[in-house]
Amino acid sequence: MNALSWISANFRTYLWALALSTAVWIAAVTSADPDEARLYPKPVPIEVVGQDAGLVIDGTLPATTELLLRAPRSVWSAIESDPESVRAILDLSGLSSGEHKRDLQIQVNARPVRIVSATPGTLTFSLEPLATRTMNVDLSLTGQPAIGYQAGDAELEPLEVIIAGAKSRVESVTRARLAVSLDGVREDIQAAFPVEGVNDRGQVVSGLTITPATVDVILPVSQQGGYRDLAVKVDVRGLPASGYRLTNISVFPPVVTVFATDPEVVNALPGVLDTLPLDISGANDDITTRLSLNLPPGISVVGEQTVLIQAGVTPIESSLRLEDERVEVLGVPAGYKVQVSPQVVDVILSGPLPLLSTLTAQDVRVVVDVGGLAPGTHQLTPKVEILISDVDVESILPATIEVVLTEPGAPTPTPRP
Repeated sequence: MNALSWISANFRTYLWALALSTAVWIAAVTSADPDEARLYPKPVPIEVVGQDAGLVIDGTLPATTELLLRAPRSVWSAIESDPESVRAILDLSGLSSGEHKRDLQIQVNARPVRIVSATPGTLTFSLEPLATRTMNVDLSLTGQPAIGYQAGDAELEPLEVIIAGAKSRVESVTRARLAVSLDGVREDIQAAFPVEGVNDRGQVVSGLTITPATVDVILPVSQQGGYRDLAVKVDVRGLPASGYRLTNISVFPPVVTVFATDPEVVNALPGVLDTLPLDISGANDDITTRLSLNLPPGISVVGEQTVLIQAGVTPIESSLRLEDERVEVLGVPAGYKVQVSPQVVDVILSGPLPLLSTLTAQDVRVVVDVGGLAPGTHQLTPKVEILISDVDVESILPATIEVVLTEPGAPTPTPRP
């Protein structure tokens, strides 16, 4: 048999061997670096390219898209380590004004990768001619200043703004509104406020660019004749109960507005107005009340005629030393003997002075618990039980007690000096 005949006779065998080896190689590679379908770890920003400079997108496009990709594990490591490797592009090249529908172009700078899905993957939008318009700023004042105050004439800088955007939106704008609230103001207004484009129904038109975005406003606010703001001072009389102290006094409102038909009478007043006396004599708790103001003749208060007073009264903190408190032993097994050294301790307590002044030796108990202990000598920390709440134990002198526990029948040890 010649070589040609031999090859011809075994050609099919060669093909099977090649297919088998290829399958084995693919299986080995796939096993070592398997394909994985995953969501890209973060939303991908949508980039708009090719847009005609004379056209604008009417409305708002999604800012990002979420991608489901399939790639070998080694490729996933590469694309996750490089945030710039994945891009989502919306190409507007060659588009004119009108409604359009375009698929996003997903680019991945790694191979092999398959785009399984993009959410969203297709965008529907409208292109409109870009329009601009110059408009005067329309100042809109809302609310009223505080009682007794009035607003003057406002100064604006600049007086005009440029509104740009889709033609239909720009044409719907009837005012470049500058809204400033006067509610309760007592001082001049000097700040920058944003400008809004509104339609004939007073609704804000979205999707516009306004240049400049804010306008500086200077608006003088002055007090009318016969009115004046005065601070409120609480007239406190007396002292709290023994062992208590006054911690704070607050008043609301802290400033009131008064009025007189003769402005000179108001101007002659000092900058403070007293309340009627607040008597705290014997107080042992916080005080909340309303008081009228001590008004000079011809002076009246604008609005609420009383002020809210809150006075804090708390006990004075102190300490107390109880000497020679006897130590009680708990949990002694039946028949066992116990010796304690020392048998008395000193206890230092702290708390409100009124409580400490009523405390007696019967209100305090010092104990050690030997329950569960084996016979022998033990160093135990005593515990202090107090029958009155809000009193704390600062220290025990001494802090450790020697306890000798003797089982039945055993000789009683001689206590150490």
